[in-house]
Amino acid sequence: MSARARLATGWLTLFVIGTDLFVVSPLLPLIAGEFHLSAAAAGSCATVFSATYMLSAPVFGALADRFGRRPILTAALAAFALSNLLTASAGGFFWLILWRGAAGVAAAGVTPLVYAAVSEAAPPARRATWMACAVSGLLSALSMGAPLGALLGAAWGWRAPFLVLAGLSLALALAGRRVWPQRAPPAAAGAPPAAALGTGFALRLAPTVLWATALYGMYTYLGLGLVGAGFSPTQVARTISLYGFAALVGTLLGGRAADRIGVRKTILASLAGLALCLAALGTALRAEWSLDLAVVLLSVVAQLFFPAQQAALARDFPERRASALAWNNSALFLGITLGALVGGQAMTRAGFLATTALVAQIACAALLVVVFTREASTTAKTPGDRICTKG
Repeated sequence: MSARARLATGWLTLFVIGTDLFVVSPLLPLIAGEFHLSAAAAGSCATVFSATYMLSAPVFGALADRFGRRPILTAALAAFALSNLLTASAGGFFWLILWRGAAGVAAAGVTPLVYAAVSEAAPPARRATWMACAVSGLLSALSMGAPLGALLGAAWGWRAPFLVLAGLSLALALAGRRVWPQRAPPAAAGAPPAAALGTGFALRLAPTVLWATALYGMYTYLGLGLVGAGFSPTQVARTISLYGFAALVGTLLGGRAADRIGVRKTILASLAGLALCLAALGTALRAEWSLDLAVVLLSVVAQLFFPAQQAALARDFPERRASALAWNNSALFLGITLGALVGGQAMTRAGFLATTALVAQIACAALLVVVFTREASTTAKTPGDRICTKG
């Protein structure tokens, strides 16, 4: 099977996973209405998905490194299909929460392994670009998959989108048996045995946690902040849409930048830009045009980070690639959770401007971690890797 077929399959797989994650939000009113729940109680459907994902991803990464990508990825997609089928048939809120948690566990066995498989299929000099394309599948679900799911839910009930996702997941599981290789390619000549992911690796994940905390500490409360600043619901919706589109553009640009100027320079530029944009966001609330410009710029520079970070880990830990990327995805979800908590406290106590000032400092902390952490590779570089990481 060609490498491009693997990239296309990876994109579709992440689009389905992302749709499952993001579609819950617009379906919450329907779910809350059927089960007679408050909005906060219904929102725990999303919380339990994220929590089980965060805890489960490293386990699947280790299993894939030991037993091969294809069997774990295929089994996880099949479990994801079953979880969505059971979600659609949930007869009570307890069962709904249980099956959403199961879906989070299954998704943790899919997403990092797709990233690992795509990084292995990519030409070394374009690894970050290919990984950015894969990530764009997840982000496209925010602007396309979730709205389509919401329309389907409005027409046929909230269970209908999960039935469709179950069918798509099963189809991708069957296709994956032909597309994905059983095991990762052999390591480059001269590469050492699989490196342990110890304390040094934990330091490599710190920027992901801090980046996600800063970004999602702002984004989670962006709507509330704009309403508080006097913007209308229509203006808020347009700003959020611009943010999502810019995030997709930033991800693709991040992959190309990492391949051209190196992962480290791209990460440093992203974190520095994020800190500056977060600090300036408060002044942009004075006018609609300045708000839109600031949000677009913030989203683009922020999203440069993730494909570069993924590509750096995929390069530096080839023998433990699935584990490294799984831990990075857990770090991402940890940061999202911390961002919601930190941002919520700041919003409650001091308002949106104080929140943006606080998360700007967190972005600065992420930048300092990268500046004072030497980029270490555990393997002998191929010529393509040297191109990919210069600087």
